[in-house]
Amino acid sequence: MTKNKFDKELALQYEEKEKLTAELNIAKTEIDFQNREKVKREEEFSVANIELAFQNEEKEKRAAELSLANIELVFQNEEKEKRAAELIIANKELLFQNEEKEKRAAELIIINQELAAFAYIASHDLQEPLRKIQTFGARILEQDNDNLSERSVDYFQRMCNAAKRMQTLIIDILAFSRINTTQRIFESISLSATVEKVMTDLKDDIGEKQALIEAGELCHARVIPFQFYQLMENLISNSLKFSRQGVQPHIVIKSRIIKGSESGVEALSPEKDYCHITVSDNGIGFETHFNEKIFEVFQKLHPKEEYKGTGIGLAIVKKIVENHDGIITAAGEIGKGARFDIYLPAAA
Repeated sequence: MTKNKFDKELALQYEEKEKLTAELNIAKTEIDFQNREKVKREEEFSVANIELAFQNEEKEKRAAELSLANIELVFQNEEKEKRAAELIIANKELLFQNEEKEKRAAELIIINQELAAFAYIASHDLQEPLRKIQTFGARILEQDNDNLSERSVDYFQRMCNAAKRMQTLIIDILAFSRINTTQRIFESISLSATVEKVMTDLKDDIGEKQALIEAGELCHARVIPFQFYQLMENLISNSLKFSRQGVQPHIVIKSRIIKGSESGVEALSPEKDYCHITVSDNGIGFETHFNEKIFEVFQKLHPKEEYKGTGIGLAIVKKIVENHDGIITAAGEIGKGARFDIYLPAAA
């Protein structure tokens, strides 16, 4: 082989070697690139696996939540069916109660009609004979007193007194029975004006007893005016009646607005405002164990020979207070007087 040909061959091989080296470098670069891409794919695959695992966990959570929701839905449907069944029963009960209410209302109408008839008889037919007994008895005592024996005069006087007590009893029973049947129209008024009217109407009794009555400015309250008048008239008359012999009657009437929680009375609403009225006196009083019994119908703590009355007055007072959604309590001590505490809802 000639030297030129050898050099050419050697140059050609060198060029081929450089081409192969270049191709090898390119292939190596490609392999490095592919390796980097492979690493990236592996990282992405790892991230994807983590994401897939997370999604699977979330899917399981959702499945568990859905299962719980289905259980809750089944429970709610069962409760709904129970409530529906209870509602059907409640509607039947309500229908029954309405029917019973209508029956009671019809019965009440009949009872009120009978009561009205009784009231008419008591007002007219029963009282008329009593008036005649008193009238004719008084005439006999006046005109024929000298012709009667001392015993006969005593009998006639007892007869007239008994007729008068019977007439008073009928009037008090009528007043007691009419408290719930009279029209209940409430008015927001100052109670002072009503007390002043009562004192004016009882002027003769107050003067006869030489009583001292202290009545401060009373609060406003929503009351049935006529019934509140009855209430105060009965309480003041009661204090005058049960005054002590030889002691000037002293009656004190006060009022203030208080919260139910300040009253010490459990039956009152703690946050509601009440007009607290007190009527106290220095009369004969009564024993503590009569605090409740004193309000019972026909309850008399003292002999009729000493103190006149039918034992209905304080029962009327309590019934009137209850008609006003109020409370009344009593406290007394023998020889030291009595005190009545009235709690009426205050005017708005």
